[in-house]
This record gives sequence, structure tokens and C-alpha cells, in this order.
Amino acid sequence: MVDFFFHIDKYLSIIIQNFGAGSYLLLFAIIFAETGLVVTPFLPGDSLLFAAGAFAAIGSFDLAWLFIVLSSAAIIGDSVNYAIGKFFGEKLFRNPKSKIFKREYLNRTHAFYEKYGGKTIVIARFVPVIRTFAPFVAGIGKMSYLRFFLYNVFGGLLWVASFLLCGFYFGNTPLIQDNFSVTIFVIIFLSILPGIIEFYRHHRRKRLAK
Repeated sequence: MVDFFFHIDKYLSIIIQNFGAGSYLLLFAIIFAETGLVVTPFLPGDSLLFAAGAFAAIGSFDLAWLFIVLSSAAIIGDSVNYAIGKFFGEKLFRNPKSKIFKREYLNRTHAFYEKYGGKTIVIARFVPVIRTFAPFVAGIGKMSYLRFFLYNVFGGLLWVASFLLCGFYFGNTPLIQDNFSVTIFVIIFLSILPGIIEFYRHHRRKRLAK
């Protein structure tokens, strides 16, 4: 999985060679799983979108179809995640020793949600782990589906378009191509940076309170 993260361009090339047009469905499945299933927050959403955009620039994908397919995956994924949270949310997190449904993830997303309100659905698109749990928490919190859906659509379109276009216009520049693994690392780091800052602030506040 780690190798897939940092050499996603090589793996994506293999996928395209072996599956052709079926690659769209595979990418749909990955983005849907990362946004729609609470058990798969580790999947490479941001870096996959960037790499797919880079491949679209050289003709391996049609950019318009890529945008339609992956935006649909992101929007449908969040909707499914919302439904899971609404109907099964609290039951899944009752076991404090669970290795998959960690209460800390849920609490972190709750705090994020409390801070940013409905905009969390949009902002969280750009933050790994939070991205997976935000619609889930919205479902648990009984946020109206219409309100959630509007944020979901806007956030999904913005997230997919941002990374696809970055990959499309910059993914094949010599600097990026020669340092693609480093670029993916930077994307991942920038994505988790808000979480690192929040973690530091949280522990700093706890130390000052003692």
C-alpha cells in the first residue's frame, strides 16, 4: 500500500495498460470507497486524482469523462457514508478497542464539525481521514439531507476539479515527472498538515491547562 501511494504513477500506468476503458470504473471504485466507506480512509484520494489528471494530459484518459466519473464517485460516496452514519453510526463505535472504528477518529471529526459547521463537508474534502468521517458524522448528527447534499455536491466537484486540473497542467512538467514520488509526498503532507497543526494545538492546550 505504501509503495502504491508513492509510486502511484507507475501503478496507474499498469492499470491503464491492462484495463483500458475499464480503468475509469476502477478509479471510480477507489474514490467511492475512500469517501463512502468508513473502513477505508487510507486510500489515496488526493494523489490518485492528481496522477489521473497527469495521465489525462498525455491522452490516457479523457479529462471530461474523468471529471464526470470521479465527481460522481465522490458525491455518491459521501451520500452512502451519510446514510451509514444516520442508520448505524453510534453502533459501529461502541467498542473502544476496535482497530477499524476508532473513537478518536470520530471525536476528531466531531470537533472539526463543531468548529466549521456545514462547511465541514466542503473543507473536509481536502483533509484525509476527516474526509471519510465528515459525512458519517453529519449522518449521526441528523443534518438534513438536502443541506448535506448541497455541500456534498459543491465540495465533491471542487475537490475533484482542483486535483485533476493540477495534475493535468503540472503533472507532466519535467520537474514533477522526475520527482513524482516527492510530489506525492508533498501532496500527502500538505493534506494532513491541518491535522498535525490541530493535534499540536490540542496537546499544547492540555499542557497549559495543567
